[in-house]
Amino acid sequence: MHIIVCIKQVPDSTQVKVDPKTGTLIRAGVPSILNPYDHFALEKALEIKAKTGAKVTVLSMGPQQAVAVLRLALALGADEGVLLSSRAFAGSDTWATAYALATAVKHIGSFDLVLCGQMAIDGDTAQTGPEMAYHLHIPQITFCESIDANGNTVVVKKLIEGGHQILQADLPVLVTMTMPHDYVAKYPSFMAAHKAQDKIIRTWTETDIGADPHKLGLEGSPTRVDRIFPPPTRAKGEVYSGSAVELANKFVEILKKERVIK
Repeated sequence: MHIIVCIKQVPDSTQVKVDPKTGTLIRAGVPSILNPYDHFALEKALEIKAKTGAKVTVLSMGPQQAVAVLRLALALGADEGVLLSSRAFAGSDTWATAYALATAVKHIGSFDLVLCGQMAIDGDTAQTGPEMAYHLHIPQITFCESIDANGNTVVVKKLIEGGHQILQADLPVLVTMTMPHDYVAKYPSFMAAHKAQDKIIRTWTETDIGADPHKLGLEGSPTRVDRIFPPPTRAKGEVYSGSAVELANKFVEILKKERVIK
């Protein structure tokens, strides 16, 4: 059984700021991390590997510095890593990104299961995984909290409004994983990280995977980001204390002041 896990290096979202003049993200000096949803998906793949002996390949697209998250994945237990890195990929929206990743998956060869995080925390679109399934011509199951697999099928717990569904699908299939609210990511030991240095990471360009250059980057992206801006700063709230009657009178006073009531 061969599992391919798509992972992404993202800025630590708690420290990202927006340049008020240019409307772009300020990435200088901001640490990068493995996208948490992808981290969870990787852990699920490694659990399946421990149970079935499956091979796990991690796939990422980004600049050379993205090798860091591939090394982390290998230290956690993945077997091989692939990085798509080329100027041709720059500016890709989710559609162009999904095309590139799907083309790389096909170039990797035979596979049974593709796992992705629900979304990247620097985009929050939740589109790339499903779009990959389209390009790969395989079924997809999204927003899954858990997954179990053998050589022929997967069984997942899919989050839905007001509850969840238990679904079974034949392989191959693409599954996107969402994190439980109490999820705590696992990290490798020093020895595991040291041993992972010998594992293979391949760097491929669009030429290596046979991708159509017209379907990549800005040219291959049907959407454009016009600008990025932070939400307006909200005024600090006011806290009042007192008895129920006093608070009710205060509330009425405020409503009258704001001319909500007379």
